[in-house]
Amino acid sequence: MSTTPTEDKIIELLGKGDKRALNLLYENYSNSLYGVILKITINEEIAQDALQETFVKVWKNASKYDASKAKLFTWLFRIARNTAIDKLRSFNNRFHKEVQIETSDVYILPTSNFNQDVMDIKEHVGKLEEKYQIVLDALFFQGMTQQEASEELDIPLGTIKSRLKIGLRELRKVYHP
Repeated sequence: MSTTPTEDKIIELLGKGDKRALNLLYENYSNSLYGVILKITINEEIAQDALQETFVKVWKNASKYDASKAKLFTWLFRIARNTAIDKLRSFNNRFHKEVQIETSDVYILPTSNFNQDVMDIKEHVGKLEEKYQIVLDALFFQGMTQQEASEELDIPLGTIKSRLKIGLRELRKVYHP
C-alpha cells in the first residue's frame, strides 16, 4: 500500500506516542471524518461529540494500528464510523427511554407471549465454542459486517462465514431441539 509523506509522518509519530500526531491527524482528516460521522448521525452536536471521541480512541489505540492491514484513513474511518453508530444508538436509547417513561402504561405486553429462551440469546451464545462466540458477537452484538469482522479479528472472510453458519446451526438446536 502506498502512503503519502504526511501519512508516513503521522504513522511514525503515532508509533512513538508523540502528541504531534494528533495535530496532524486533526489537520488532515478531521473534515473527512466529520463528514462521515455527520452523514450517520444527522445531528451536528452528536457528530461533534463523536469526532472528539474518535480522536480520543485513535490516540488510545495508536499502538494497535497496523499499516500492513489497512491504510491510515481506512483505520480512522472505521473508528469514526463505529463511534458515530455508538453515539447515535446511545442518543436514540436515551431518547426512547425518556419517551417511554411518560407513556409506559399505554400498552403493556403480557410476558407469556415471549419465548423466555430467546430472551437469553447472549447466554446461549456464551455456551458455544469460543471461535463461534467471537464471530457471532462481532456480527450481531457489535454490528460489524462480515468483511469488517474478518479484518478486525484477523480471520479470513471464508472462515468468518463458516463459523457464522455453524454457530447459527448450533444456536438453532437450542431453540428447536
